[in-house]
Amino acid sequence: MTKHFSRSEFSCKCCGKSKASNELLAVLELVRSHFGEPVVITSGYRCPEYNKAAGGAPNSKHLLGVAADIHVENTDSSKVYKFLNDIFPDVYGIGSYSDWTHIDVRKKKARW
Repeated sequence: MTKHFSRSEFSCKCCGKSKASNELLAVLELVRSHFGEPVVITSGYRCPEYNKAAGGAPNSKHLLGVAADIHVENTDSSKVYKFLNDIFPDVYGIGSYSDWTHIDVRKKKARW
């Protein structure tokens, strides 16, 4: 898919189907380049069944292949959140968690 990401990294954990938008991949490559560390995709595309089983929102961006939950190796997740929020202050969905960060490429700004 890109220099640092393969299709399998975005595969649904239950059915193996994979989707990842080009815009999402570009953002993830930017994160990889900025931190100089591997970006681990902990959740990419989710089919409806897996999304429900995982407790995902009914309208989750993971269902569309435009979202990823990520962990940047050797990097605190709060730094990843800050970086994404600083470079994309008016768009995208960015969520901060203790061990990972959510990024989706929706057109409107959403933060949590």
